[in-house]
Amino acid sequence: MKYYSLNHNAPKVSFQEAVIQGLASDKGLYFPESITPLDPSFFDKIESLSHEHIAFEAIKQFVGDEIPADKLKEIIADTLVFDFPVVKVEDGIYSLELFHGPTMAFKDVGARFMSRCLGYFNKDKKDAKNTVLVATSGDTGGAVASGFLGVDGVDVVILYPSGKVSDIQEKQLTTLGQNIKALEVDGVFDDCQDMVKKAFLDDTLAHKNLTSANSINIARWLPQMFYFFFAYKALKSQNKPLVFSCPSGNFGNICAGIMTKKLGLPIEHFVASTNVNDTVPRFLENGKYDPKPSKATISNAMDVGNPSNFIRIQELYNNDLKAFEKDFSSYSYTDEETLEALKKIYNTDGYIAEPHGAVGYLGLKKELEKHPNAIGVFLETAHPIKFLDVVEPALGITLPIPAQIESVLDKEKVSVKIKTYEELKSFLG
Repeated sequence: MKYYSLNHNAPKVSFQEAVIQGLASDKGLYFPESITPLDPSFFDKIESLSHEHIAFEAIKQFVGDEIPADKLKEIIADTLVFDFPVVKVEDGIYSLELFHGPTMAFKDVGARFMSRCLGYFNKDKKDAKNTVLVATSGDTGGAVASGFLGVDGVDVVILYPSGKVSDIQEKQLTTLGQNIKALEVDGVFDDCQDMVKKAFLDDTLAHKNLTSANSINIARWLPQMFYFFFAYKALKSQNKPLVFSCPSGNFGNICAGIMTKKLGLPIEHFVASTNVNDTVPRFLENGKYDPKPSKATISNAMDVGNPSNFIRIQELYNNDLKAFEKDFSSYSYTDEETLEALKKIYNTDGYIAEPHGAVGYLGLKKELEKHPNAIGVFLETAHPIKFLDVVEPALGITLPIPAQIESVLDKEKVSVKIKTYEELKSFLG
C-alpha cells in the first residue's frame, strides 16, 4: 500500500514512511492510494467473529506487507484490551462507549496501535530515536502519553493550550514522566496544532525525526475504524439502518467511520455534531470552507476552528459535495444546549453522558427525524469523570472516581510554559 499527499506535491510513501513522517513534505495529509471493499460474506458472518479478527480484516490492506500478519495480529490484540459496549439509552438510540481504556478516552485505540507500530519499525534499528510531537485539545495528550510511555526509541512532546483542558486531562498528560514531556502553550488548540505543523516542515529539526500522534497520522487515524465495525456487529440482528453521530473536532473519528462505509460497512448516514466551532456546518450551508479561530467551550476536545481531517473526507467523495451530502450532515450546538441535553438524557433515561456525547446525542436526534426507521448511535468519546466540573453540577450528582483516574490525581503536574514557535524549537533542540 502506498500513500500520497493530499496536497499532491510530495512523493508517494509506504505505510512505514507515512507513520514515521506523520505529515508529507508539502504539508499535506497522507491518504491511501486505494480502498478495496471487503467481501460481502465478511459482513454476513460478522456477529460470529472476534473483535481482533474484525480489526485485522479492516486494517490489513492499509498496512500491507510492512508488518507481518502474525505481528499485526499481536499489535491489534495488544491494542484492544478493553471493551466497546453499545448501551441502550432510549428506544432506537444507543451510546457507543469508547472510554473503557487506560485513559478513558476513544483515543486510547489509535495511540496504542500507533505506538506499537512505531516500536516494531524501530526494533532492529540501533540507537533509533523518534520524537512524537502532538497537539491536544483534551484527550489526545493523555492517550498518547499512556500509549507511548516507556516505548523504546521514542520521546513524546505534547503541546496543550493552557487553561483550556480539564484538570483530569491535564494530569493525565503532565504527570507520567519518563519519555513524556508536556508543553503548556499560551493560546488555543489551533496555536498548538500550527506549531506542530511548522516543526514538521523545519529542516533544522530533521535530526529529531519528528512524527505526529494526532489523527493527522495514519496509524492514529485508521484504527478508529474498528469501533464502527464493533457497533455494527452488536446491532446487526436488529436489521435496521444505522445512523452514527460523532462529536467532531478534528474530524478523525467521523472520517474513519466514512472509511468503513467505503469498505462496505452498511451505514446509512453520518452526523458530524459540533459545538460552536462550526466551520463544517457552515460549509454545508453555503458551500464555503471558512475556518475561524476556535472558541472555548465545555466540550473542549472539539474546540477546533480548522479541522485537519475534513480534507480526507472531501477526498473520499472526490470533492463532490452533492454525493457527500447524501451520506453526511453536520449540526452545531451551544454550551447551553449541551447542558440541557445532559440533563434530559439523565432525567429521562438515567444515562450519564458528558459534554461531547451530549452534543453527539443532539445531532443524532435531529438527523433521526429524517430517518424514522433507523437506529441511532452516538459516540461517547470520554468518561464523564473527565468533565466532572461540568457534569456534577449540571446533574446534581457526585461521580465515583474510576481507578484509571484515581491513579493520577495525586501526582505532581510537570509542564514547561511556552508562547512561541521559537520556544518550542529551542525545547526540541
